[in-house]
Amino acid sequence: MLTLLNIKNLALVDHLSWQLGKGLIGVTGETGAGKSVIVGALKLVLGERGDKGMIRTGESSCSVEAVFDLENTKQINRLLEQAGVEACEGDQLIVRRVMGQSSNKQFVNNSPVTLSVLKSLGEYLVDLHGPHDHQSLFCIDRQLAMLDAYAAADKELSAYRDTWKAWKAKHNEYEALRKQEQAGEQELDLLRFQVEEIERAELKPEEESDIEERYQRASNSTRLVELATQAAGVLEQGVNESLSDVQRMARELERLDPAIRSLFEGLDSAIVELQELERGLVDYVEDLDVDGNEAQALEDRINTFETLKRKYGPSLEDVVAHGAKIRSKLDSYENRGELLDSLESEVKRKLEELKNLGLKLSDKRRKQAPKLSKEIASHLKELGFKQASFEVRLEAHASPDKGGLESVDFHFGPNPGEPLKPLRQIASSGEISRVMLAVKSALADQDATPLMVFDEIDANVGGEIARAVGEKMAALGERHQVIAITHFPQVAAVAAEHFVVDKQVEKGRTRSTMKKVDGDARVDELVRMLGGGDGERARAMADSLLAAKP
Repeated sequence: MLTLLNIKNLALVDHLSWQLGKGLIGVTGETGAGKSVIVGALKLVLGERGDKGMIRTGESSCSVEAVFDLENTKQINRLLEQAGVEACEGDQLIVRRVMGQSSNKQFVNNSPVTLSVLKSLGEYLVDLHGPHDHQSLFCIDRQLAMLDAYAAADKELSAYRDTWKAWKAKHNEYEALRKQEQAGEQELDLLRFQVEEIERAELKPEEESDIEERYQRASNSTRLVELATQAAGVLEQGVNESLSDVQRMARELERLDPAIRSLFEGLDSAIVELQELERGLVDYVEDLDVDGNEAQALEDRINTFETLKRKYGPSLEDVVAHGAKIRSKLDSYENRGELLDSLESEVKRKLEELKNLGLKLSDKRRKQAPKLSKEIASHLKELGFKQASFEVRLEAHASPDKGGLESVDFHFGPNPGEPLKPLRQIASSGEISRVMLAVKSALADQDATPLMVFDEIDANVGGEIARAVGEKMAALGERHQVIAITHFPQVAAVAAEHFVVDKQVEKGRTRSTMKKVDGDARVDELVRMLGGGDGERARAMADSLLAAKP
């Protein structure tokens, strides 16, 4: 339940620390006193977008903090883990929202989160209803979820949805391939041409650098032969003539002066190396005798590389990868007949499995729909619709839907002799508010939401009906924490706790305050709500309302 709500600088509230207990909690006060601030604060912590106009005049920011004590934190912790937030320690969850003039911040257990996280948490924490807030009740998907909760069909629904997703995926795959079968012959010709062009080249990306090297050498062969021949000629002349003379002179010098021998130690080896260099250049020239056809072949190979890279590149690796991709695509096109047959069989098998699971889910729904209808109708009678009719109607789908083999539509007939109509066609806010309360009462045991907030849903009903509304809320309060913001003393009188919102002017500033009322103070508030002033009759009526509290 919600144990603490701290509000600071929100609208007329400068600071409010509200501690709440169990059961039905009544909130009353004169019109304009600031009761709506409570709902506004809860909406902020539930992730609804705030307006900076809500910030109290003269302040730079406002904040709301809500502390929840939860019996089961499993689902909440799962959401927190998905959002990258630490799980609850123990059973306490703290949600805080700070709204400034230029920025908003929100925290869960002191960790910053996004508004979407607050919204996700809010769906599990608070069920808030105002006099015109019944869209969830009008939504047929929400009605279906209510019936499934009442029928305890979680297991059947989960199995059905898993199979529906698998069937839908296979169905989509089949349809996509079937449409591909209608691809024009022109597209197939293009694929065949690309595959043939790439595969004919027999590409090996590692050969590219070697081919380019060989081509560079072949294209410059004439100049290379000329330079190498000249170098070999110079060496031959030097070795045979000049160096031979030097070698002869060295021998004579060594004979005349043996001490000079060390100067000529490397001469012989130098002559040998130069001779080897000469022979190497001669061999190189012989090897450079490149065949013109080979040079042309190398040039053609390089041109092939460049052409394919321009089309499918930028690198040969990319060309090879593209070739593999379109080969696979072409194979799938050319073999799609066999694949289509296989997929069609798989789709039919999944559909049969889906229908069998759907029938099990439908069986539970059809068995429980009349029981839910009867229970809601019973609650409606207690809320003043003495001869009203209510039906949970099922309508089969032409084909399986993600929610099952049928849809659900709640029908309501407040007047005997008149046909029942879908809830969304009911215009009276007073009627739909009571219908919503009846539905909530029927589903009280299945609804795991810890806090229910009813914001003046008893508007437009009479005093006797208001008493029935209050008692129904009190009964809900036995299984949930319920906050009822009300103008009716009949509702406030049956609350386990009663709080009064008051508006005061201090030092020229208006501020809203809240206080818990008991004993005479509670009687005084009920008298005010009854409009009886200080009359004994009004006080007696207030006492009787409290005395009749369930």
